[in-house]
Amino acid sequence: MTDEGKPTNLQNKWTLWYDNPRLAPPGTDWHDQLKNLGTFQTAEEFWSIFNNIQPSSQLALNSNYHLFKAGVQPMWEDPANKEGGKFVLTIPKKDSRTGRTDEWWLYTVLAVIGETMDASGNEVCGCVVSIRKAQDRIALWMKSCDRKACTEIGARWKKCLEVSNKTGLKYQAHKVSFVCIDVMCAFFAFVCSLTLLSFMLPFAIDLG
Repeated sequence: MTDEGKPTNLQNKWTLWYDNPRLAPPGTDWHDQLKNLGTFQTAEEFWSIFNNIQPSSQLALNSNYHLFKAGVQPMWEDPANKEGGKFVLTIPKKDSRTGRTDEWWLYTVLAVIGETMDASGNEVCGCVVSIRKAQDRIALWMKSCDRKACTEIGARWKKCLEVSNKTGLKYQAHKVSFVCIDVMCAFFAFVCSLTLLSFMLPFAIDLG
């Protein structure tokens, strides 16, 4: 609450989801095993939900937390997502065991709901943390594949996570195999699965 006793309103309303296809009965539709953990529009509502769920590192293998704007389904086919893509950050299990996944997931969630990475307030749709056997992943979902907007937000995300320039982020478009922006190696790549052709376009990014 603020000094006046009023809730701290967020710019947008958000919904937190959970799923684990591995634990669902055979033949279960993906939508049917997706669990809504709560919707919030104030900082106080967020913490009341976030503080009462398991940390991501304690989830069963193949589990996912999805945080998306209210009304947006955590799937690429949703109208808000289908023209966009996602940044993907991979975390080795050795780092996850030291708390890195939980730390970076929290930093990402706070930056997303606080609108600190997206100057327009329209580009970031949500984020996902995925727990896997070999490595964990955190993905930042974007509304578009606009190169300038994606590059700027990717750089802000790295700053938010307080990672070094050696940490790479790759951008994957939903409509093709991947559209990759590597903010460490500074290149922009398109790979089209429909034509089975791949080609690289040089793309310099100065994050200094």
